[in-house]
Amino acid sequence: MATYVIVHGGWDGAWYWRPVALYLQADGHEVYTATLTGSGERVHLATPTVGLTTHIDDIINILRYENLDEVILVGHSYGGMVITGVAERVPERLARLVYIDGFVPRDGQALADLLPPDAMAWFDERAQTMGDGWRIPHDPPDADRRTDFLLAASREPLPISNPDASRLPRAYVACLESQAVPLFAHFKEAAARAQSAGWDYRELPTGHVPMETMPRELADLLISLA
Repeated sequence: MATYVIVHGGWDGAWYWRPVALYLQADGHEVYTATLTGSGERVHLATPTVGLTTHIDDIINILRYENLDEVILVGHSYGGMVITGVAERVPERLARLVYIDGFVPRDGQALADLLPPDAMAWFDERAQTMGDGWRIPHDPPDADRRTDFLLAASREPLPISNPDASRLPRAYVACLESQAVPLFAHFKEAAARAQSAGWDYRELPTGHVPMETMPRELADLLISLA
């Protein structure tokens, strides 16, 4: 059976992945749904200095302290930045990377480089007017259990140079409805890059949150990648 570590996107937490995790566990797989520092039930740990490196450390510590190897590391949206960074540092613990409508940075890029300029300007404005200069509230601010995304995480560039990481098998899952959303323009380009690079490419006929709209189908897809 496979071991999955799932990294959520911005504003979310492990709670969002519970339905998918339950399906995977029912099929006999081991599943760890991580919550990044400052998000979800770890919102009390948010500070202005928490950024991408902190979130990469979060996942590496799960791998190390749970003594996990041959991990299928899954990243949704911003989680794509995180899993790319984890692979750079501990590729020996990973079997495969799976990006679900995820950001796929090139060497030296930050999340801010992958967003449309007007979207990043809007994030900056929300942080200044509603988040004490360092938090980006969700829109709407009181949406279910979502917590603020941290501005520092969007600004931190990611060095990519480890040849062992570059050899890891990768898959890209494109959520087709989100490709028409201007905020998510990067995903269409990332999907095309994934196909041209020979990644295992899959599609889901849904929007940006398949763990909510198609949890059974998403779980089945992840199982098929094991």
